[in-house]
Amino acid sequence: MLVDRSRNDRFVVSRRRTGLGDCLWSLASAWDYAHRTGRALAIDWRGSCYLDNPFANAFPAFFKPIEDIGGVRVICDDQINHVSFPGPFFPSWWNKPSIDCVYRPDEQIFQERDELNDLFQAQDDCEANTIVCDACLMWRCDEKAERTIFRSITPRVEIEDRIEALYQEHFDGHSIIGVHVRHGNGEDIMDHAPYWADPKVALEQVCTAIRMAKAQPHSRPVRVFLCTDSAKVVDHLSGVFPELFTVPKRFQADQAGPLHSAALGTDGGFSALVEMYLLGRCDTVIRFPPTSAFTRYARLFVPRIVEFDLNDPRRLILIDNSFERSPAP
Repeated sequence: MLVDRSRNDRFVVSRRRTGLGDCLWSLASAWDYAHRTGRALAIDWRGSCYLDNPFANAFPAFFKPIEDIGGVRVICDDQINHVSFPGPFFPSWWNKPSIDCVYRPDEQIFQERDELNDLFQAQDDCEANTIVCDACLMWRCDEKAERTIFRSITPRVEIEDRIEALYQEHFDGHSIIGVHVRHGNGEDIMDHAPYWADPKVALEQVCTAIRMAKAQPHSRPVRVFLCTDSAKVVDHLSGVFPELFTVPKRFQADQAGPLHSAALGTDGGFSALVEMYLLGRCDTVIRFPPTSAFTRYARLFVPRIVEFDLNDPRRLILIDNSFERSPAP
């Protein structure tokens, strides 16, 4: 689909190839700017870590088609391969010839993240016809924008069916404490690293958080649901809490890296969404670390959150989130 430039179409392009939590949170920031400036939104998740076809858009691989989000026109399918976005572009890097844009060093990506942050914070539009958001944009929008995204998009039917089947099997009739432990499994975990400075202490902290959550008032029998990227974490926590359950999935080999990997393909994305949306239907969710974008959906909608202080990972914080509740998928 070629853009008719005579219509003066203006766009925000949300480009991400990372884990789905990052993709969705960054999408919320891109949507927020598109909404404020009257632009269309293109969701371009080609080159995804979950797909082996570099020209396939990961969004329709995992989510139902959508043409509008909160009044913003959306392009989100494989037609993205045929769209010609009009210049000029922002950030300025994207005004280069296409062949020169193929390789972007990390320092360029970080610079663009900062440039986009400044643009969003200024609350003004810019003259560029196309804004390219090809960087991690977590924390660059308010919670209203995030909730709009999560309430507007839904997983594909086969993923919804799997979520509902697991909910009926494990959740129905119980108060569920969801536990997310982002281990990294050998990956460079960057901002998460302080929480794993001492792995033994980290796991003890998670156990303390589970006991704290279980000690809270519950109206129904309690079950503990664990989501993690490490088989070692499953083994350790299962040994401490025999009633704990997990969703069967394939793990990477020890120290082989995260679950959002081409080695697992679409199965990795499928499993991620099943767990992400099941966490959103828990009564309590423990986030370790709270910097992980994977639990952002749960953080916005689950009634009770237990997480670890960003400034002091040893300190637990109990958050009453009962004014919000996730819509059932």
